[in-house]
Amino acid sequence: MSSRLFTPIRIGDLALPSRIVMAPLTRSRAAPGNVPSDMAIEYYRQRASAALIITEATQISQQGQGYAWTPGIHSPEQIAGWQRITDSVHQAGGRMVLQLWHVGRVSHPVFQPGGARPVAPSVMPVPARAFVPGEDGKGGYADIPEPQALTQAGIRAIIADYAQAARNAIAAGMDGVEVHAANGYLLDQFLNSASNLRDDRYGGSVENRARLLLEVVDAVCAEIGSARVGVRLSPMGRSFGMDEATPEAIFGLVARELDRRGLAYLHLVEPTVRDREILTDVDPRAEALMAAIRATYRGPLMLAGGYTRALAEQALASGRGDIIAFGRPFIANPDLPARLALNAPLNEPDPTHFFGGDERGYIDYPALASQALQEAES
Repeated sequence: MSSRLFTPIRIGDLALPSRIVMAPLTRSRAAPGNVPSDMAIEYYRQRASAALIITEATQISQQGQGYAWTPGIHSPEQIAGWQRITDSVHQAGGRMVLQLWHVGRVSHPVFQPGGARPVAPSVMPVPARAFVPGEDGKGGYADIPEPQALTQAGIRAIIADYAQAARNAIAAGMDGVEVHAANGYLLDQFLNSASNLRDDRYGGSVENRARLLLEVVDAVCAEIGSARVGVRLSPMGRSFGMDEATPEAIFGLVARELDRRGLAYLHLVEPTVRDREILTDVDPRAEALMAAIRATYRGPLMLAGGYTRALAEQALASGRGDIIAFGRPFIANPDLPARLALNAPLNEPDPTHFFGGDERGYIDYPALASQALQEAES
């Protein structure tokens, strides 16, 4: 039987040689100033055989940061750092889009301009802890204070930050951007009835709660063209206190609106995934919701969430999705497409080196050729 994973597909302006995408993966290894490190050049170059690399989530502004040592795309130094990475990936034959990120309330005053409280749709306790730098140079977790509610002027400023970040990404040599509207971060917080208690034009009805996401997408598309823009959603996701009361209504509306905009792709985190773990107690509405989004959104649909090669082939064959994003397998297997093509064994990732640190667990996972040589010599 022929493999659907290895058939080409076009998304917007990009022709992909396969359906194997590297999912966005926070690794917390940025250099001072939130500049992508020199190690990151090698990290992404090693993985350039992916049909498409989606970068680690990258903050659009200082206000948008919520984790220690994550890169930004809002300063000249950060743009130059990403340019070194895109040059390396393109020279290796790869393609790359930058994930645009604002964490909203999932932050801490240590990251905020002037030590301010993080911003959010509404003021309420945040069921999460922030990953902050420690005095010993290592990361640790701190309680998040109640956030401040965004004013409409503050919302307009964030929309402008997204547009500028998209321009900066293209200036850094990226092939496009992905608007991160999933996993309990700012745009997801506005979508979600559990975190958005506003009574203005950005809260209440599903149309109002979807407004910020759609205004951001429109602003980004106006800057760089819709064919270079993707969007990530997490329907029925529960990260950081998300618990949407009517997911069919809000995500149905968002899927219809995004379909009208001619985007490069829509990226869905499977409802079976919560905080990187595969759930066994999946909401029975999940399958119907995913099918409804598939029927509504007619562009390329990307899926992420614990996929193996076998599960990916099933999803593609059934029409559930068109492209599969692999996360942890790409952490430990820089040559993942080659391994999947050969049904070769996969390296196991070391979670103790996922976030922060040096080259260990980052750029030292062996590729097939070097691994075979090491095994022959041992």
